[in-house]
Amino acid sequence: MAFDVIDMCTCRWNGGSEGRRLRSSSLVTGANGISGHAIVEHLIRTPKDEWAEIIVTSRKPPRNFWVDPRVRFISLDFLEDPATLVPQIKDICKNVTHAIFTSYIHDSDLSKLGEKNCPLFRHFLEAVDSACPLLERVCLQTGGKHYGIQFQPITTPCYEDSPRYTGPGSETIFYYKQEDDLFELQKRRNRNTWDYNIIRPFGIIGYTPQFSGMNEALPLAQYFLICRERNEPPVFPGNYAGWHQVEMQSYAPSIADMSIWASATPAARNQAFNHGNGDPVIWRFLWEYLVQYFYPLGVVNIEDCAPGAAQTEKQVDLATWVKDKKSVWEKIVARDGGMIESFQEHSFALMDGLLSRKTPGCEFMASVRKARGLGWARWDDSYEGWGEVLRGYENAGVLPRLQR
Repeated sequence: MAFDVIDMCTCRWNGGSEGRRLRSSSLVTGANGISGHAIVEHLIRTPKDEWAEIIVTSRKPPRNFWVDPRVRFISLDFLEDPATLVPQIKDICKNVTHAIFTSYIHDSDLSKLGEKNCPLFRHFLEAVDSACPLLERVCLQTGGKHYGIQFQPITTPCYEDSPRYTGPGSETIFYYKQEDDLFELQKRRNRNTWDYNIIRPFGIIGYTPQFSGMNEALPLAQYFLICRERNEPPVFPGNYAGWHQVEMQSYAPSIADMSIWASATPAARNQAFNHGNGDPVIWRFLWEYLVQYFYPLGVVNIEDCAPGAAQTEKQVDLATWVKDKKSVWEKIVARDGGMIESFQEHSFALMDGLLSRKTPGCEFMASVRKARGLGWARWDDSYEGWGEVLRGYENAGVLPRLQR
């Protein structure tokens, strides 16, 4: 079987579309985010004969660094015009075969999310399409909000071919515009085209060295630590319906595993995949896990944390609760370690909407049957994933290392 040797960094089989690639080059955006960081961590653990280059980009340089010589960082702002971006990347990305997009700009006002996130992806797509002649796969990460779970009760698991949500609030789901741009540009390209994947995770849990708003683990850890410092029970902030909420969650290393698996699997091309760890999470069980994690001596009774059956409103408004807590966090850091700047008030406000629900027993679940059928076999314990994330923040010095 003959080889088509492109250069020392890229080598591909010539033996048909099902041939196995030996050396690929990746471009990963959003390296400071939870998913982007996890994807880079995943790639540096792969053999060099599979991934020869790992090009990493974000608007700001990452707080940490990777010693793997395959990693090369370039600072890019995909809100810039593609005509400006192409000259910046055409040399460093000339061998890129796989472009993985995880960039995201958060806004607490859902109606404004599309204003920046849609051009962010469109400009990225235009740039890599022009600057990467060897491009074979584009991987876009969206999420469970694709199914309108934020606007309607879900009565069946979400499937990848479920129709798009068209009810009230649908105009804020910018994922639809991102997907349409993906389909349109792929179809428009006249030369040998690239394929795509869309990954839709639910409830992302993971470590990132950047303190972004879309992060459940860090503000909840700080909530528990501050309650512990003040000798107060860590009351579940949400309502009774949120206490019994059943949902799918996505551990960032597992998202990375699926993203790379899908991108490198011929049978998965031009497919969207739901992502989930493999087991459901119920918040009352997760809260008990967190109580045991932060109070290992068993001094807190879980019943003191639970909302009553008549509790329809949130027990604690975190956006209000956090206002006078920074000094407590600074005291904890001064004594036990951690990073003061990791305390972000807007992160607590985000949690208010996640922990209170209108409907008791409402379930947010998606099927991962499609990926399983094509060979993706990873499974993670969601509760243990929380523990691993928290220990990661402790090891990085972001959270104090608890004496257990």
